[in-house]
Amino acid sequence: MTTWVPDACTLPTAQQPVRLAEFDELFARSLRGQERLSPTELRWDLDPAAEAAARDLTARESECCSFFTFSFGVGLIVEVPPAYVDVLDALERRAAAVIRP
Repeated sequence: MTTWVPDACTLPTAQQPVRLAEFDELFARSLRGQERLSPTELRWDLDPAAEAAARDLTARESECCSFFTFSFGVGLIVEVPPAYVDVLDALERRAAAVIRP
């Protein structure tokens, strides 16, 4: 299990690898780039065709990890309170692993 999933996450431990796999799949299929806007904010540039899937995934993630704020506009903005920057850092690293130059 990943060590960066905070105690504030209410998703059952057994389901956490499945959720991470969903993010990995979204990144692999649809992530075009990312930009760190601030220590607590990250923007993902997703293929527009993935918006419905991204909205579904982020809605479910917000239910178990209420510290996340996901907003759609020009890209998908992911924001966390300062106490959860390490979680955002981990998501940024996961996403960066699949971005092709």
